[in-house]
Amino acid sequence: MEHEHHTGHKNHTSHEGHAGHGPGHDPGAHHHGGGASWGTAAKATLHCLTGCAIGEVLGMIIGTALGWGNGATMVLAIVLAFFFGYALTLRGVLAAGLGLRSAVKVALAADTVSIVVMEIVDNGVLLLVPGAMDAHLDDALFWGALAFAFAVAFLVTTPVNKWMIGRGKGHAVVHRYH
Repeated sequence: MEHEHHTGHKNHTSHEGHAGHGPGHDPGAHHHGGGASWGTAAKATLHCLTGCAIGEVLGMIIGTALGWGNGATMVLAIVLAFFFGYALTLRGVLAAGLGLRSAVKVALAADTVSIVVMEIVDNGVLLLVPGAMDAHLDDALFWGALAFAFAVAFLVTTPVNKWMIGRGKGHAVVHRYH
């Protein structure tokens, strides 16, 4: 479908009349092909990875300090990964003036799929790295396996986020609040 493409978006706040440009349109993310840029997808994934990493590392530290087994520690790390992933988004949309109830809805819509993919991949990688689950916080294997798991999760989650953002889903719902 042919449509006029605006070259400047600074003072243009409404896109309702333009096909493919929803209210959460990010001018830097949308291209004539209907997809999102890799840069936008990478930024969204890095945002997700930051929250997941904070939560997972904190969960592993707490679980280890309390002498918990691998399963309980992993569950705590995953719960905290979701908590911190959502918290980072909430912080931004609340600062933009959105009410708490609406901000929670935006965070859930923006981050859930990304965090789920991130958690499945990075925890799956940790389970596959020999000795990683039994490594202690002071072991290089622990930190090396965790860094490797996060890198693999980033590489797998970025195309997922690109696909979702290109369809106005996932992190795209947050862009109007930036």
